[in-house]
Amino acid sequence: MTTLSCARATRDSCKPYAFAGIAHAATSTDVRIATFNVNGINARLTALLRWLEESKPDVACLQELKMPAERFPADALRAAGYEALWHGQKSWNGVAILSRGVPPVERRRVLPGDPEDLHSRYIEAVVGDIVVCCLYLPNGNPAPGPRFDYKLRWLDRLIRHAAELLREGKQIILAGDFNIIPEDLDVYAPERWRDDALFRPEVRSAYQTLLGQGWVDALRALHPDERIYTFWKYLRSAFPRDAGLRIDHLLLSPPLASRLVAAGVGRDARSREKASDHAPVWTEIED
Repeated sequence: MTTLSCARATRDSCKPYAFAGIAHAATSTDVRIATFNVNGINARLTALLRWLEESKPDVACLQELKMPAERFPADALRAAGYEALWHGQKSWNGVAILSRGVPPVERRRVLPGDPEDLHSRYIEAVVGDIVVCCLYLPNGNPAPGPRFDYKLRWLDRLIRHAAELLREGKQIILAGDFNIIPEDLDVYAPERWRDDALFRPEVRSAYQTLLGQGWVDALRALHPDERIYTFWKYLRSAFPRDAGLRIDHLLLSPPLASRLVAAGVGRDARSREKASDHAPVWTEIED
């Protein structure tokens, strides 16, 4: 399977432009927003910088930084052309929003609804006129159990906050590792995952609730019938066998979805040495 794209997914225009307050190079026609679970930003910084140079997303949401806030590689990313906001946590979790052309302006760094939840799983910012919400949803395994209960509570909070976001009527994206396999088409062997916290009916129903609010799944909107994966385990040659899952998602508010022209998965990043077990997922928004 090659990297997915559509006819408009080019970055070779002949003139510079600005969209939603974001300045772009002369080789760009659309705004590219990506999400990437990097599985340890400092351990895989070289790979991340290579991907940023090759893909040139205008906005990139990162998950699983796995580092305390003071160890975030802001200088290296700035040298690559990106300003950043981040919410770190020692050894686990961690989210960040990168942008080029205009710095991200923070709106919040905690998903509302539980003041005792101290996990670094959410950060929200304005980039130009786009509200970017970067999230790393709990895995939830083993299920049932306390971790799965926490996942369901987190999902309830996300659904409530997502509804409030939509009421703003703005261009908004929910981007990140949702740890949810939405449907059978999104997993290589559905029968093996029925009882997994990523695929249980409770989380699939929650995902459908988000879509029912009006959010648009960018990949599925443009590739409704294709088998698309964003994650492959390191074990048992999962990537060469293409035994993957689709758990990284880009959900667009209706005003942003009206400008959707392309979406895909950067599988090349997963094929490289010392790669994350996730591939970056991207969407392009029309000028």
